[in-house]
Amino acid sequence: MSARTEPRWVRNLLITVALGFVGLFLVVPLVAVFWEGFAAGVKVYWDAISDPDALHAIWLTIFAMLISLGINGVAGVAAAWAIARFQFRGRSLLITLIDVPFSISPVVVGLLFVLLFGSSGWFGPWFKAQGIPVLYAVPAIVLATLFITFPFVVRELVPVMQAVGSEEEEAARVLGARGWHILWRITLPNVKWGLLYGLILCSARAIGEFGAVSIVSGHIPGKTATMPLHIELLYNDQSGAYQYNAAFACASVLTLMALVTLIAKAVVEWRVERKQRGDGIHA
Repeated sequence: MSARTEPRWVRNLLITVALGFVGLFLVVPLVAVFWEGFAAGVKVYWDAISDPDALHAIWLTIFAMLISLGINGVAGVAAAWAIARFQFRGRSLLITLIDVPFSISPVVVGLLFVLLFGSSGWFGPWFKAQGIPVLYAVPAIVLATLFITFPFVVRELVPVMQAVGSEEEEAARVLGARGWHILWRITLPNVKWGLLYGLILCSARAIGEFGAVSIVSGHIPGKTATMPLHIELLYNDQSGAYQYNAAFACASVLTLMALVTLIAKAVVEWRVERKQRGDGIHA
């Protein structure tokens, strides 16, 4: 029986429970973050977010996010295209490997990079001999962020490519179009909303990543501390009278960044639903 035929009191109960859950576990914590951030006054709030270490943390967070978006966008399209368009030996293994970052704790991911690029790791001594810092430097933060965020683009693109099909691409190939032309003129326009949705999810995950980055960064203020790490350093620092409020002030900035990605995600979902309704009407 359709849920719409349920008695009114059942529908009202379900709506009340859902709204109560959202309000208690989402809205109240968000309001508390901004409340504590401004509790000591606007000046303390501004000093906290304009502090050189905070500005560097914001820059580093955005930098790691942008690098992840660029690499994951290209690699995600390539992997999704291979999975959706071709049958090959090892395809199931590739799909399984793509899901690995979802199943491994970020802390374990950080320890993995320590094993690879530490001073006694597999590749660490070679990079050290070349004068290239990896662990406890920006490259390790980018690598950890890349590993954690890689599945999002692929997982969004594969079902979209499978739903779109390959008829247009095959027709273009028969007419003499080259691979890059097919990619830019047919494939990407057909999956652009799925790609954008995956990139938005990737950016949201990159902004809030803590566990893996915490292991590989070294928590060096003004050098290797991203926004989540900078907030932790402020919260645990009892040397200053306003460090507690400064932590929540920076947390509010991180929250705003996350809310922007949430709004972008909602806009993309709205555009996709609108396009699907339009395609249904035309059909």
